[in-house]
Amino acid sequence: MTDGRPTPDQEALSKIDTTVPHSARIWNYWMGGKDNYEVDRQAGDEYREIAPNIETMARASRVYLIRAVTFVARECGIRQFLDIGTGLPTYDNTHQVAQKVAPESRIVYVDNDPLVLRHAQALLTSTPEGTTDYVDSDLREPEKIIEAAGRFLDFDKPVALMLMGILGHIQDWEEAKSITHRLQAALPPGSYFVHYDSTDTDEELKRAQQGYDDTGAVPYVLRSPDKLIALYEGLELLEPGIVSCPLWRPEPGTSPEPTDVYGGIAYKA
Repeated sequence: MTDGRPTPDQEALSKIDTTVPHSARIWNYWMGGKDNYEVDRQAGDEYREIAPNIETMARASRVYLIRAVTFVARECGIRQFLDIGTGLPTYDNTHQVAQKVAPESRIVYVDNDPLVLRHAQALLTSTPEGTTDYVDSDLREPEKIIEAAGRFLDFDKPVALMLMGILGHIQDWEEAKSITHRLQAALPPGSYFVHYDSTDTDEELKRAQQGYDDTGAVPYVLRSPDKLIALYEGLELLEPGIVSCPLWRPEPGTSPEPTDVYGGIAYKA
């Protein structure tokens, strides 16, 4: 029985605009997911016609996330993860990767997209030893994110801050840097910053992105790898630095091809 008020799931559904393509849903489509609409598939196909490498980029970014989370959990001993800009669940999500290494890991996902909210329950699985929680909050309000995440994470202990492919949605570069540095400032010593973003290193990608932006969807700004260095200021950037994601500490015996997604991991002393 209900009192006639919409459930959270119904409220989330009512806010989903299926007339305009959405980057999280398109990314989901490129990665073989099913949480997308015809408008997203059409936009994704049009993007791919101009930039055929985009699906490779999408899958390479997920492989990098898996490798990065595994590294900070296994090699660095991190047991708390703050993943902002969660996107839609596909495969090997942050909590699954982290808790495979360390079942006691605590993960907080942050997003403010209604479709992601609808799928929050799919994300909110966890090992008995750890926790997985979801915060409905906007990247542009970093202090609110930290406050909300503090209900689930202990900010007196190291945290891995993850900004994976999200900062391009902040069109103003100074604002993007400010948000990043304010989030980093809240981290205790011993924490890590894990990041990637798509870059302006390919003309086809730039044309495809402009065509996508022209649809009225939320734009995504492609920036140069050299520019992204500013996001890591004040931290100790780990080797090999900011590189094309497939080239960040690839598995031994592999010969990965670079893509136009760049990232890196940095340590807060």
